[in-house]
Amino acid sequence: MIMITTQHQDHLVEFAVFGEFTLADFKELEELVLYEIKFSGPVNLLVDLREMADFTLDVAWEEIRFSKLHAGDFKRIAVVTDSQWVAWSAWLSQLFVNADVTVFDNEPEARGWLAEVGA
Repeated sequence: MIMITTQHQDHLVEFAVFGEFTLADFKELEELVLYEIKFSGPVNLLVDLREMADFTLDVAWEEIRFSKLHAGDFKRIAVVTDSQWVAWSAWLSQLFVNADVTVFDNEPEARGWLAEVGA
């Protein structure tokens, strides 16, 4: 079963998590983001966590480490979720990146925000 799906184009990296978000999944995401940054510069992220059941503790630590190392590599990060815990976690992530991080409860609003002029 696929746990994450990813897509990237035009300074936008999208990923959705289904089920448990594992360290192997996060490493796959890191590689995609680093590839896009290398060839396109700072990127926007669309993170869909509506179907995420859980994540492992090592993912949380790796996310913090990655965010600190690449603090200036993101422009905007849109997190789509209906979980208050995930929303709080996204807010906490803002401490480690120089990007606008906003939580949405629906994907069209998140896409619209990412597509705004100057984003």
